[in-house]
Amino acid sequence: MPSFDIVSQVDLQEVRNAVDQAMREVTTRYDFKGTNSTIRLTDDGIVVESASEGRLEAAVDVLKGKLVKRSVSLKSIAGGDPKQVGGGRSQAVFTLNQGIAQDAAKELAKFIKDEKLKVQVAIQGDQLRVSGKKRDDLQEVIAAVKGLDYRLPLQFVNYRD
Repeated sequence: MPSFDIVSQVDLQEVRNAVDQAMREVTTRYDFKGTNSTIRLTDDGIVVESASEGRLEAAVDVLKGKLVKRSVSLKSIAGGDPKQVGGGRSQAVFTLNQGIAQDAAKELAKFIKDEKLKVQVAIQGDQLRVSGKKRDDLQEVIAAVKGLDYRLPLQFVNYRD
């Protein structure tokens, strides 16, 4: 029976490259001189830090621009609310959205079932498996989910006949 998987993955190498490029730009740009701004990738996500909230927002814009240039969806990062840390510095921490959470998976499964196509949807950990007898039905599901503009970046992988 034909099937495919719906996943939400982030290419960590592209994220690493974007963070490196953003850090390089922040260290060389004139308007960041003396702000001691940093952008670094940690196990928890991306940490942006600067001397003031205004420079922090500018550094975050640089980071987002580099992520977009590297084809990393901005939906794949969450958080980033500025907060004060020691010495009057501001910091924003972004987490990377990897996988589809249980509540989001249920929401997507309900959406697909509401399309009234002859397909089955199974939640398998942090991904969804969609299977059906007709390839056309599966292609309609892909088109419907793409048109949904969901809050997570979704990819369609492991298409099998």
